[in-house]
Amino acid sequence: MGLIYTLRALIKSFLVVVLWSKCEGRESEYNYVTCGSLVKLLNTRHNVRLHSHDVKYGSGSGQQSVTGVESADDANSYWRIRGKPNGTCQRGVPIQCGQAIRITHMTTGRNLHTHHFSSPLSNNQEVSAFGENGEGDDLDVWRVQCDGSIWERDEAVRFKHVGTDAFLSVTGEQYGNPIRGQREVHGMGTANQNNYWKAMEGVFILPSQEPLRHHHEEL
Repeated sequence: MGLIYTLRALIKSFLVVVLWSKCEGRESEYNYVTCGSLVKLLNTRHNVRLHSHDVKYGSGSGQQSVTGVESADDANSYWRIRGKPNGTCQRGVPIQCGQAIRITHMTTGRNLHTHHFSSPLSNNQEVSAFGENGEGDDLDVWRVQCDGSIWERDEAVRFKHVGTDAFLSVTGEQYGNPIRGQREVHGMGTANQNNYWKAMEGVFILPSQEPLRHHHEEL
């Protein structure tokens, strides 16, 4: 089911897309993150990208683990920006600062999630990937915090969890095997430099019926 979800999502993505890298000309007008975009999110303090994989936590919830990785080339670091359950998020429409969204892992179809379990390394709040085929529960919802009115693609933003008020964060703790060297991602109750994220590589959906396409080796 996860493979079917991924293939379906990719096919939809390529209907109307613009890629982040090597954008020129008209694409420069679209300097914001939009609903339906497929992105990698970089923690700007620790220089790691938000990542997941079909590896479960050995403690806490036992759900799919979420980590930070230094590599920019790992396909398991792509996340889709979606609306909250039963909410309106029209494909290609810019994400507003303060908007509630879901962040769905491309490869496994599970949503970025947090809850009142302790994270395994730092004893902050565990962050996991939860649900099936993009559908989980109310604890999958995050609010985008940014300075202006729209989430700009070159802006560092925060993600504040709607259900628990925790900020998506990295403070540098590293795992051992089987995910040696990957960083712990967790929720923190305070806003600080550890919870800034920036959209990097990806497929950005345009608010237009005219497809703008660029080659991207990973996709």
